[in-house]
Amino acid sequence: MTTSSPVASAVAPARASGLSFGVLLFRLRALIALFVLIGIFSILSPSFFTRANLIILVGQTAINAIMAVGMTYVILTGGIDLSVGSTVGLAAMMSGLLINRGLPIPPLGVAVYFNVPMIIVLGLCLGLLVGAFNGLLITRFNVAPFIATLGTLYVARGLAQLSNDGATFPNLVGKSELGNTGFPTLGAGSILGIPIVIWIMVLFAAVAAFVASKTPFGRQVFAVGGNERAAELSGIYVNRIKMAVYMICGLCAAMTGLITASQLVAAHPAVGESYELNAIAAVVLGGTSLAGGRGSIWGTIVGALVIGVLTNGLVLLGVQEFWKKVITGLVIILAVVLDQLQERLQQRLALKRA
Repeated sequence: MTTSSPVASAVAPARASGLSFGVLLFRLRALIALFVLIGIFSILSPSFFTRANLIILVGQTAINAIMAVGMTYVILTGGIDLSVGSTVGLAAMMSGLLINRGLPIPPLGVAVYFNVPMIIVLGLCLGLLVGAFNGLLITRFNVAPFIATLGTLYVARGLAQLSNDGATFPNLVGKSELGNTGFPTLGAGSILGIPIVIWIMVLFAAVAAFVASKTPFGRQVFAVGGNERAAELSGIYVNRIKMAVYMICGLCAAMTGLITASQLVAAHPAVGESYELNAIAAVVLGGTSLAGGRGSIWGTIVGALVIGVLTNGLVLLGVQEFWKKVITGLVIILAVVLDQLQERLQQRLALKRA
């Protein structure tokens, strides 16, 4: 016969409640950090919290956020994609090639020029192809995601450099007689006073969030990341899911490359270098576990905004570029540490409830 004192009975729920509150704080850490940073920079710099600066800030953040959306899917399955930065550069260079030189057809001695919507579609298809290559290495040849995508990083960057012998494709404005004008509008245009790139970010995030939370595919992505073996035994085609998430990641990276080339009105083979680190940082800051199985698309968007606000605020305060890198690195490390603490806290809460 076992007995329990009233005090013990009261303490147990209190402890569980405390743990639950702690987990809630960890889950909201990116949102809390965002508001704290906005408050700090608004006080330190009068020009920070202005409409013009906020539009610039969100526009700059959108580039990283779009890429991070694809990275979220990969990390949710417990994978990683280090090739997204090179995919950005490759897609940018391809857009420059198609606008300035067209698609050569040597046997006929002519070059085919595409309109801007078709160039965007071809750029996105290139991203899907890079993602499929990563997925094939990982699922069919059992190469570890880190090694597979690291190899693709070099392959894609090399192809970007080879496309124009390491030189830049300048003046991506097109020619009216070729029907390929209007490319700069993608990165510099606006709708209802809001930059098109922000609309694209919202579209990508909304679709990705819906798919992740409301469709069988999304539930399968979480299942694969949570326990791959259990997911396989339950009838989920794990390799298909992995292939799909790497293709999604490649598509998002290609979109980022197209936007970047459009904003610069030029394509350089080095564009996108280290972008993969910013994307991973946004995903981790947003609460997605590097172990997979836990996270959200909107959390990633908030994480990208945290990085954007931090970068923008430091620029306004005149902080050296070197210190910005140090601070950003420390933020990434802190995010990973907090993710580990959240994992432990949730495990303790599960044990208490059991």
